[in-house]
Amino acid sequence: MSERPVIRWTVVSVLGLSGLLGCGTVPPPVELLDARAAYEKASRGQAAQLAPAQLDTAKQALSKAEGSFEEEGDDPVTKDLAYVAQRRAEIAEAEAGRENAERTRAQTDKSFRETELDAMQQHRKTREQLEQEKKAREAAEKRSAEAEKKLASAMASLTEIAKVKEESRGMVITLSGAVLFATGRSELLPIAQVPNLSRALELQKKNGLWMVALEAGPDSKPLTEIDLKGSIGLILGSEGDGIRKGVLGHADFRGSIPMRQPGIGSLNVSVAAGIALAEVTRQRG
Repeated sequence: MSERPVIRWTVVSVLGLSGLLGCGTVPPPVELLDARAAYEKASRGQAAQLAPAQLDTAKQALSKAEGSFEEEGDDPVTKDLAYVAQRRAEIAEAEAGRENAERTRAQTDKSFRETELDAMQQHRKTREQLEQEKKAREAAEKRSAEAEKKLASAMASLTEIAKVKEESRGMVITLSGAVLFATGRSELLPIAQVPNLSRALELQKKNGLWMVALEAGPDSKPLTEIDLKGSIGLILGSEGDGIRKGVLGHADFRGSIPMRQPGIGSLNVSVAAGIALAEVTRQRG
C-alpha cells in the first residue's frame, strides 16, 4: 500500500514530459507560414515607405498569431490569427501599390499641366510676336505711304517752278532763273539759300555728287581736263573775293577757265557759270 503514491507520481511525470515534448515538435501550420511570407514580402517592398501604418498593423497581427502558436500550438485560433496576419500584410502591400500609383499619377498630371501651360505660354508668345510683327509691318507701310505722299507732293510743287526729267544718269532738275533771283536783282531768293553752305555741300556729296570749284589758282586744272560727265555740283565764288577757304575745302576738284588774254584773273560770276555749264554740256554730248 505504501508504494502506490510513488507509482502514481511517476506516471504523471512521464505524461507531463510526453506532453511537453509533443508541443515542441509540432510544426507551424501552413496559414502561419503564409502569413510570415506575406509580411516578409511586404516589409521588403514599398510598404515600408508608402504604407508604414498598414505594415505595422500586419506586424502586430503576425505577433498575435506567433504568440497563439507558442501557447496553443496548431489549433483553429492560431490558424485564424495567421490568416488575419496574412491579409493584413497583403493589405499593406496593396496600399503601398495604390499610393505609388497615386503619386505617379499626380506627377504625371503635374508634368502634363506644366507641358500644357508651357504650350499655352508659347502659343501666346507666338501670337504676341505675330501681332508685333503685324503692327511693325503696318507702321512701316504707313511710313512708306507717307513718304511716297510727301515725295509726290514735293515733285508736284517742284514741277510748278522747275523742269524735271528722269535720265539714265538720274533725275535732272532744271530751275528757272526766276526761282533763284528776283527780276533785275543779283541777290538769291530765300528759297535758293542755305543757312550753312559747307553742310549743304557735304550733304550733296553724300548724295553722290562730285564738287567742282571754279578757282583760278595754282592748284587748279583747266575745266577741259576734268571729267564733267558724271553727277557734279559747281561751286562759284563772288567776283571780288572768290570762294571762301572753308567752302573751298569741300571741293573734290578745282577747275579754271582758260584765258587767252593774259592779265584777266576773273570773270563775272554769271559769265563764269555760263562757260562752265557750256563745257559740261560739251562733254556730255
